[in-house]
Amino acid sequence: MSETAAQTKDAVTFSKDIAPILQRSCQQCHRPGSVAPMSLLTYEEARPYARAMKARTALRDRRGAMPPWYIEKNVGIQQFKDDFSLGEDAIAKIAAWADNGAPQGNPADMPPPLTFVDNKAWRIGTPDLIVVSPSVEMKAVAPDWFGAIGTSPTGLTEDRYVAAVEVKEVNDVQGKTGRISTVGGLYLFHHAAYAALTPGVGAGGVQQFPVHEVGRNADVFDAEAGRLLAADSLLTFNSVHLHANGLDAKAHLEVGFKFHPRGYKPTMNFRQLFVGNGPDLDIRGMESNQRVDAYYTLPQHTKISTYEPHMHAPGVRMCLEAIWGVTVQTLNCSKYDHNWVRAYWYADDAAPLLPKGTILHVVGYFDTTPANKNVADGRNWSGSGHRSVDNMMINLMQAIALTDEQFDAELAKRRQRLGLKEGQTVIGCPMCGAAPMPARTFDPQAPVNPN
Repeated sequence: MSETAAQTKDAVTFSKDIAPILQRSCQQCHRPGSVAPMSLLTYEEARPYARAMKARTALRDRRGAMPPWYIEKNVGIQQFKDDFSLGEDAIAKIAAWADNGAPQGNPADMPPPLTFVDNKAWRIGTPDLIVVSPSVEMKAVAPDWFGAIGTSPTGLTEDRYVAAVEVKEVNDVQGKTGRISTVGGLYLFHHAAYAALTPGVGAGGVQQFPVHEVGRNADVFDAEAGRLLAADSLLTFNSVHLHANGLDAKAHLEVGFKFHPRGYKPTMNFRQLFVGNGPDLDIRGMESNQRVDAYYTLPQHTKISTYEPHMHAPGVRMCLEAIWGVTVQTLNCSKYDHNWVRAYWYADDAAPLLPKGTILHVVGYFDTTPANKNVADGRNWSGSGHRSVDNMMINLMQAIALTDEQFDAELAKRRQRLGLKEGQTVIGCPMCGAAPMPARTFDPQAPVNPN
């Protein structure tokens, strides 16, 4: 060990170095009554877990790592909103602290404690509207259940545009004895797909919203692409997956909406872009590194707002590529853990900006060997389906479809903000460094030039 490294190791204390890291990336979950199994608010609470903290943070983006941020840092886009992952410096400090006996240091070096409103607080702020789903019940030990659980009226008397939405599960698990030390033990809903229906309008009156999943964060839509929630609409919970958590329990979902001001009108077209495999998955038992590919050609210019891998228990990794002409760019790769499903929101100047005709290539990797602890019995074959014993391989992206004029304007803004010059390449924006194309007209009577 070098003299500098030794000095750094000796200097690391909880009060000065570790507490700020925990406040930034850990305490939102690791506090009393939240989803994590232990509190890390104070030195006395954190000290017994020093070695475990070193081991789990050293996993970095691998499954089981803490905090649960699985974007691989050596490839693709790295700029995301609400990125609570740890950098190499923070990981090294935690390791040095644990190796040196986890000293407290001077209590005067402690940062002021964070203030948490309560565990029922909404990340999007107080909602303008909360819609409650029908209730569900599960026995302590029961097979997974999949299906529709019904509808709930929104009670809206006027059309409103949604700026953000968040879904919370409310259940009677807290305070009961049983297997509640893990995320799966705290909830009944693994996922719930829901949509807004306007009675009497038909297919045109359906507005899809992002799927709620265990561990998933809230959705804040692009300011120019609010989602319509129509007057007299209903929320239908048409695709719900429930699992037993070791307790007889009841639960429902609360869907919180934040609205744009009255009079707001979107100028861009939001769309959900689900790219993956349909009914043709073939996941073999007791085999690692099983690869599945899926492709989709963009029919319009598109700005992708989120990267959200969705697989089931055998899923361990996903990558997303963009292919435009001879340009092939890996937008992101991430590990996957069925216990922590996340939507990764791109930073504004990093969101992929892709011309129509771009081919999106999604690659999923599966592991059914004993090395994957999420798989209950790796001997079983599985295909596509909604149950946990079935499989999926989808990237649930949220995106904005752009007209030619909007796409050109977005390119111009990106070039200016990033200070790009002609010929510079940017991951996720293959045309950012291209020279502006001159306007051309097409004459169907003109002879074809073979050259």
